[in-house]
Amino acid sequence: MPIGGLISNRNFGSVIGSGKLCQREHAISHQRGEHPGVSIAIPRHGPGNMFYKHLGNLRADVALSRGLYGPFLHACVPSGGKIPKPIGTLHDDRKHPHPVPLQTICGIKPRQGICRRCQSYLSSDSVQSSQFQPRWLSTFSVKTRQCQNSEHVKPNRTCAHYKAEDYDITEAKVDSLASAEGSTETVLVEGNVQEVSPWWEEFPKRWVIVLLCFSAFLLCNMDRVNMSIAILPMSKEFNWNSATVGLIQSSFFWGYLLTQIVGGIWADKIGGKLVLGFGVIWWSVATVLTPIAAKIGLPFLLVMRAFMGIGEGVAMPAMNNLLSKWIPVSERSRALALVYSGMYLGSVAGLAFSPALIQNFGWPSVFYSFGSLGSIWFALWLRKAYSSPKEDPEVSKEEIRLILGGSIPKEPVSVIPWKLILSKAPVWALIISHFCHNWGTFILLTWMPTYYNQVLKFNLTESGLFCVLPWLTMAVFANIGGWIADTLVSRGLSITAVRKIMQSIGFLGPAFFLTQLSHVKTPALAVLCMACSQGCDAFSQSGLYSNHQDIGPRYSGVLLGLSNTAGVLAGVFGTAATGYILQRGSWDDVFKVAVGLYIIGTIVWNLFSTGEKILE
Repeated sequence: MPIGGLISNRNFGSVIGSGKLCQREHAISHQRGEHPGVSIAIPRHGPGNMFYKHLGNLRADVALSRGLYGPFLHACVPSGGKIPKPIGTLHDDRKHPHPVPLQTICGIKPRQGICRRCQSYLSSDSVQSSQFQPRWLSTFSVKTRQCQNSEHVKPNRTCAHYKAEDYDITEAKVDSLASAEGSTETVLVEGNVQEVSPWWEEFPKRWVIVLLCFSAFLLCNMDRVNMSIAILPMSKEFNWNSATVGLIQSSFFWGYLLTQIVGGIWADKIGGKLVLGFGVIWWSVATVLTPIAAKIGLPFLLVMRAFMGIGEGVAMPAMNNLLSKWIPVSERSRALALVYSGMYLGSVAGLAFSPALIQNFGWPSVFYSFGSLGSIWFALWLRKAYSSPKEDPEVSKEEIRLILGGSIPKEPVSVIPWKLILSKAPVWALIISHFCHNWGTFILLTWMPTYYNQVLKFNLTESGLFCVLPWLTMAVFANIGGWIADTLVSRGLSITAVRKIMQSIGFLGPAFFLTQLSHVKTPALAVLCMACSQGCDAFSQSGLYSNHQDIGPRYSGVLLGLSNTAGVLAGVFGTAATGYILQRGSWDDVFKVAVGLYIIGTIVWNLFSTGEKILE
């Protein structure tokens, strides 16, 4: 059984007194030809390997000049195979005195020895001789800097944890570290010295990529929703009518639709880092230039909003490509859920901060402040992000093995096999399900303020406040769903079953709560139904939104571009169709159409989707 021990320089004085050993260390080292090193005896027990952990600012010359564990370094420890009692435990001569002196390894009589029977420390008065030779001791040299004199050096808070176990004799070299006190650590593992970095440098690189993607999507929706707030004072200043406002709002989707598939192809061929970085810079510049374009004229504003859509259109395909290379399947749902929750929280932040900025600094301040954040993100992105683990010089081999899971990484695609992709039923299940999902989602998020105002009789302030609630609910439940999905996968449930379960919740949950809206009697219950509907909708992040990487990791960007194109079209047509339905019907009719599409999506998804790789 391994026995652990602790050596701390705070206790050295209680072991060997003043401990001025610096001159004697050099004499011994010169005699052995090992200058400037000394021999240290290390006990070994049981099977396994010895390791040293947390040698904070290890400076052997300082430690030895203070008398580093004197009896343990220079005394012959008994062959009984036990590690001495903790530092400070002294021998009781009344129980069994020692008539013979203790012989040392290095030839210097120590001030304290170790009792063979009780393994406690002997004072120099009770030590007279020794008869035993160690059979289980090995030595390793500790390099020290050459001492110029025997003056004491201020000790660092050095602490060495060790685990003594029986294994072949080895030599380990520990170099003194010239770092500031308490600032770094070294780990000695089987003779190798490794510097332990601070925790933020040891943070898994794959999750650094996830957090950077999260922040990119946060900025994405902040820059997108600010126009919905700023359009009110802008329309008054430039005398825009409702038709013009609608044209401006829709111009974003011109560019957004254009780059969905193109962005996916680009990401799969040249890597997600360049594409996502391009997208963020592009839409940030377009956001900053929006006030200038609006003052020049309406055509320039429409072009600038379309440019912004071009930048944001490549974000989702590029992100999907990145995570397909960086995230193992056991963490895929959680990673995607976290990234997409950035979009939801971006909408919350945009809706929360835009009114205050407009009121205090004018409507252009929203575009200038939000757009400038992209430059900060881009600087971090260039420094920390890589398209794949094999391109990152800082990622550890252990993390690469975890990410790859035993598979061999493949080169980026050069040709997109469109015929093969479009011939697969699971691909069409993705496209159709994405359309059905986004129809209901866009209707709720676009028309929700109107529903609150016309049906629930909320004023505009209350409508805006309650519009934030579904986004917050989606951010929370997306991460809950991701954790549940990854837990089910880790416990052996097939990926196909997990994706079908999570997406069924994402379809049937909103369908159920939308049907309840016609039966509720109070505004509070109606808001609760809306929030629950969107909370269930967020489980789709662990369903269809994760499935692109399941069925074709190398083509995940293209696959998301295809399905998201259908999803954007659903948002455009669904929003227009809702206005047409409300002119001739009621809100119940709007919800019935959405529920019908949710059910169709559920059937298609459960019949044709799969979690297995179908595209190599």
